[in-house]
Amino acid sequence: MRVELTSTRNERVKQLVALRRRRTRDELGVTLVDGHDELLLALEAGVRPQTVYHCPGYGGDDSLLERLDAIGTEQVSVSRDVFAKIAYRENPDGWLAVVPSPALPALSDLTLPERPLVLVCEAVEKPGNLGAMLRTADAAGVAAVVAAGPVTDWGNPNLVRASKGTVFSVPVASASTVEVIDWLVAAGIALVATSPDADATLDQVDLTGPIALAVGAENTGLSSELMAAAQHLVRIPMFGRVNSLNVSAAAAIGLYEAVRQRTAGAHTT
Repeated sequence: MRVELTSTRNERVKQLVALRRRRTRDELGVTLVDGHDELLLALEAGVRPQTVYHCPGYGGDDSLLERLDAIGTEQVSVSRDVFAKIAYRENPDGWLAVVPSPALPALSDLTLPERPLVLVCEAVEKPGNLGAMLRTADAAGVAAVVAAGPVTDWGNPNLVRASKGTVFSVPVASASTVEVIDWLVAAGIALVATSPDADATLDQVDLTGPIALAVGAENTGLSSELMAAAQHLVRIPMFGRVNSLNVSAAAAIGLYEAVRQRTAGAHTT
């Protein structure tokens, strides 16, 4: 069904603006996907939008509109003024969707392959960092991304945008640090913790088996609980004056070292 919306005072506009608040999103079980490419990826991941708001003034995509028609998604054509009001990001492209919040299975319900590569993010709360790590995780074929510690708002529209929609394609979960450690032990997954004080570098540890790479917030690092539970402590070689990287950069380096080893089929020493 297609309808038009031209007034910024419409009740729908107020409802969309309200979805910028986590409490409202949690109450309704929905989030916002802002952007054409992000919406496409969400669709590819099996997401079925409740409503899609499209501003023809930004340019059209008839094939996407037809695809939305085929799955019965309500489509609302809006004016530029309306879209400027409802858009979440600064430079919108004319597409905004209301979709169900990302699925959050229990750790025990995650489906893992024989040699899973898991990313554990402890106390990382910035949506941009989590979104960037999800993009890398998707590209690297990570089995799951698990937030340990503070409850993470996986439905934050900034996270959805920063992830380019991969929050819907990569299995994600949240749990306490203790629960994550217990789950890893039960699943037979070795914990590899990153630390600037570690003796071993990433390439000196075998990352070809079932492993979970743990990264922590830049200001606090990993907790003593996770460090104590780790089978391996590793560091990223650094030759400049800074002693740490942005957490999303550190995660990308670690994950792709694992990909390199797995692709090569041999452990580099």
